[in-house]
Order: sequence, then structure tokens, then C-alpha cells
Amino acid sequence: MRFARIATPEGLTFAVIDGEGTDPKNLTAKQIAGTPYTEPEYTGKEWALSDIRLLAPTLPSKVVAIGRNYADHVAEVFKKSAESLPPTLFIKPPTSVTGPGAPIRIPEFATNVEFEGELAVVIGKPCKNVSEENWKSVVRGFTIVNDVSSRDLQFSDGQWARAKGIDTFCPLGPWIETDIDSFDLDDLPIKAHLTHEGKTETKQDSNSDQMIMSVGEIIEFITASMTLLPGDVICTGSPAGTEAMVPGDSIAIDIPGIGTLENPVERA
Repeated sequence: MRFARIATPEGLTFAVIDGEGTDPKNLTAKQIAGTPYTEPEYTGKEWALSDIRLLAPTLPSKVVAIGRNYADHVAEVFKKSAESLPPTLFIKPPTSVTGPGAPIRIPEFATNVEFEGELAVVIGKPCKNVSEENWKSVVRGFTIVNDVSSRDLQFSDGQWARAKGIDTFCPLGPWIETDIDSFDLDDLPIKAHLTHEGKTETKQDSNSDQMIMSVGEIIEFITASMTLLPGDVICTGSPAGTEAMVPGDSIAIDIPGIGTLENPVERA
């Protein structure tokens, strides 16, 4: 099942996306009365997906991200080995979240901004001290995240809050895919395509088999320290291939089984 948050002529609401594939012409958004974190109660209202707008599929109280969780990305960004720089946690504020198709808006003071296409986990119920083997019991589904990062601020500040927490620096979407058992997390392709001056190139072309900490290990690690709430998002780490993007570009991230998250880039 795919849950989305949508903007319709009648306002904002949650919906179940019905249909095959990802072409909006073949999909219908069926309104639900509640949220994605309970069994859906349909209202009877529905819209063609091509007639409405997808928003970020969840409104998290926090976005908790695992940094340096792909060894090849550690080497390209930090110029050191993963053995000397193990994975670390950081938080992106909820105000950084934006949806599919919405612009990533780069302020003047951020001078080297890169995309980071990642698998994201959406939490389905309040949880604390979750064991690695029980991680599925607290997860509602998967979505895609672009952990946008201002590298200049990341290294000049010495910590990552400003570099990764700027408004619009956390695109999420296009929806939450709840069939988590259909994913092979030991072999999940992750790709990011950058369009610059009309030319599109694949920059990230990696696989979840490069992850240092597994999804279960990440959830156990996070919940040992903090309580996660329904709708909270976990970013599981970026593969190699990240690159600078500038106003006028667009970035599309593909993960099979979920779809594509695409956003244009603008000057704030």
C-alpha cells in the first residue's frame, strides 16, 4: 500500500495511492479520514493523481539521519576511511522537509550545495529501545529522501545542523510504501540523476549492499537514545556520487519499489 499526503481543490489530506506503476495518468488518490499510521478509513472521495499535487508524505517531529554509512561516500567527502570515521547521527529539523516537485531553495550563504539520494524509513508507532531484530515492528514503510547538504557550511561550522537543516533541504516522497517485506535491503539499487543546463547525467549509481550499518542496527542505535514517534523519518545514509547542484538544475532520485523523487533547484 502507498500512502501519500496531497493537495486537492478541497485542501490538504492523506490518501492511499491506487493503481499500478508510477505514471500519474494510471494512479488514483483515495482520501482517508485519518493518517497513514492506522488502518485506512476511506471517505469515498478520490482524484486522478494527475489532477492533484503530491506533498511530503509525512509531517515528522524530527528527521534523524545516519551520516557516513556508506564507505565509498566517506572516502569521497571526508577523504578518510570508514574505519577512522564511523557512522554518526544528526537531526534535520521538520522545517527542512519539502515535497516532490517543490524547489530546493539555496540561500546565498550556502556556496557548495550537494544532493544525497537515500532510502528513508518512516516510523509507524512510538518506540524506544527497539532491538535490531524487531525493527520491522515499528516501521510503517519506506520513502525516498534527498539529504541536501551545504558542504562549505558542514566543514566550516564543525557540526552539521546548519549545513543540512536549511529550509527545503529535506525533500521527501513521493509516498510511503508499506510493503517493506518486498524490498531486498541487501541488494537495493539507489540512483540519482542531475540535470544541468539541459543535460541529464546519472551521478549516484549504487546499492544498499554498501551500507555499513543495516536498517535494524540504525533503528536500535537511534532508539537507545531517543523516542521515535509516528511519522518520524530516518535517513539511512548516502552512497557515493554526490555532486554540487546550482539554481536552474534539477535532481531526480530513483529507488525501485518506491519510485522517483524529483525537485528543481532555485535561489532562495
